[in-house]
Amino acid sequence: MSWIESLLMGLLQGLTEYLPISSSGHLAIASALFGIDAEENLKFTILVHVATVLSTLVILWKEIVWIIRDLFSKQSWKSYSGLNYGTRYAINILISMIPVGIVGICFKDKVEEIFGSGLGIVGMMLLVTAVLLAFSYFAKPRQRENISGWHAFWIGMGQALAVMPGLSRSGTTIATGLLLGNRKESMAQFSFLMVIPPVLGEALLDMEDLIGTGATSADNTSTGILLIGFLAAFAAGCAACKWMISIVRKGRLIWFAVYCALAGALTLILS
Repeated sequence: MSWIESLLMGLLQGLTEYLPISSSGHLAIASALFGIDAEENLKFTILVHVATVLSTLVILWKEIVWIIRDLFSKQSWKSYSGLNYGTRYAINILISMIPVGIVGICFKDKVEEIFGSGLGIVGMMLLVTAVLLAFSYFAKPRQRENISGWHAFWIGMGQALAVMPGLSRSGTTIATGLLLGNRKESMAQFSFLMVIPPVLGEALLDMEDLIGTGATSADNTSTGILLIGFLAAFAAGCAACKWMISIVRKGRLIWFAVYCALAGALTLILS
């Protein structure tokens, strides 16, 4: 991998992780165009995913501090009905992790097979993303201030389905929440915070596989190229995270639906 490929792939990962256009789908398309084998550049893949998580921590640090503060306050765990807002929020994030955890533990090999099945599946899933975003654009929010535990589970189901390449994680989770009637103001923030534990967990598992199989010696990507990709993904992630929160609040997801429909159709034609 050259430095320019590292820069472009890092920027692409950072932008598409938050914008509802599928980071996995776009990285698969870019890898095919550049002739990059993701398995031979596993260290790079891990680093750019960690970089996007760090960008979330930077942009939403006030919300994260608030959740941690509420978790450790004296009144946090008096009774379920008496839980403070931050503690309920943290529990909802844990609930949302259940479906993707089951998929990761029980169906990891199947998911990896799908990722290696070509760009046809990417094109189809981009079209599905377009449909979800289009439906969510017309969804009517109810007068609900907070995301419920039951809704958190269904949003987590959306995240679990989004392991499919081309099915946007942020697009699927935000669209699911909006279709359930949750407010636009709360959905982008919840979508970005709920992905932090699964992505970090997946990165740790990939790192364990990397060390266990001795692939670190086979991956000869230089430190400089890895650093370029990491910084590019982090900077693009910070910008995209802030931008996406603003976009969801203003209800402009329909433009991403149009983009995903065009990108999906073009991918199917060229695959």
